[in-house]
Amino acid sequence: MRKIILVLIFGMFWSGSTFAKEKATFAGGCFWCMEPPFEKLAGVESVISGYMGGHVARPKYHQVSSGTTGHREVVQITFDPQVISYEDLLQVFWRQVDPTDSEGQFVDRGFQYTTAIFYHNPEQKRVAEASKQKMDQSKRFKKPIYTPVIEAKEFYAAEDYHQDYYKKNPIRYKYYRYRSGRDQYIDKIWGKERDYKPQHRKMAGDQEEIKYKKPSSEEIKKKLNPLQFKVTQKNGTESPFKNEYWDNKKAGIYVDIVSGEPLFSSLDKFDSGTGWPSFTKPLVKDHIVEKDDKSLFFSRTEVRSKYGDSHLGHVFDDGPKPTGLRYCINSASLKFIPVEKLASEGYSEYSKLFAEHSAPEKMKKEK
Repeated sequence: MRKIILVLIFGMFWSGSTFAKEKATFAGGCFWCMEPPFEKLAGVESVISGYMGGHVARPKYHQVSSGTTGHREVVQITFDPQVISYEDLLQVFWRQVDPTDSEGQFVDRGFQYTTAIFYHNPEQKRVAEASKQKMDQSKRFKKPIYTPVIEAKEFYAAEDYHQDYYKKNPIRYKYYRYRSGRDQYIDKIWGKERDYKPQHRKMAGDQEEIKYKKPSSEEIKKKLNPLQFKVTQKNGTESPFKNEYWDNKKAGIYVDIVSGEPLFSSLDKFDSGTGWPSFTKPLVKDHIVEKDDKSLFFSRTEVRSKYGDSHLGHVFDDGPKPTGLRYCINSASLKFIPVEKLASEGYSEYSKLFAEHSAPEKMKKEK
């Protein structure tokens, strides 16, 4: 038993996240302003303000701020590359600084406030240099980019009162940041592109979130007809027996009309006599969100899609076996994908469900 436990523990450390984390270190002027944009990113474990690059061991803030130690103010980021990439972090970095200023950043002047990218391995160096070259070639900035790409040296964490300064002293921080001119510069250079959204996702859940992302309000209005919009966005209800799928008997799956996420299968569809499409269970349980609905004089359980956040209908406990449930769904919230189009529409993984279902019937006919 003891050996098994040791093997399991070793296996967890060998294949787990302990060795998966990486560090990224950026100098962007006042480190108070460099913490917030990175701390809010998924995949970032910690952001520590500190000092790097100088010749004095264990420097204090008053020494670094004097400009005599050779250090820059930096933030060191611990992140999970399985969730967010180093390139994504660089894209966020460029949007926080004036990379053309070789004498400081905004109101903070001196070498200690100049920008730099400190790489921790050869791959980071390659990615950082390529990112810098691409940014320079974009002609977004009127002057050449100064920001050097330098090998990371000893990192010294800044004093405790500097960590999360924007949280500990919000009023003073906001006043300083506004007066610094940083936000005004960033808005002028980046405009609507200021808030970069990382695209790098390797986790299954994150891949789904990107694949079935809810469109913008404008896109939804263009995509849906009035009834579909009323049902999915305004919690409406269509007429029974006068909707598209209540009597549909074709084989296939039903997906969210807004996001495209798979919701139900014809294999679980039954005639409930209500005039609306009814199912005994979801095709993908995780794609269904249940909420308490008290809009009428009694309580019901509303069902919505996970990623599209579309109103679908309600679920009741008066359905047939094996679940005893009846998912009563509006046709207007659904798009039907027939079996023969599953592959071409990007849902090929569900084809096997219908192949498995038809196999016993085929065997019966052959007998």
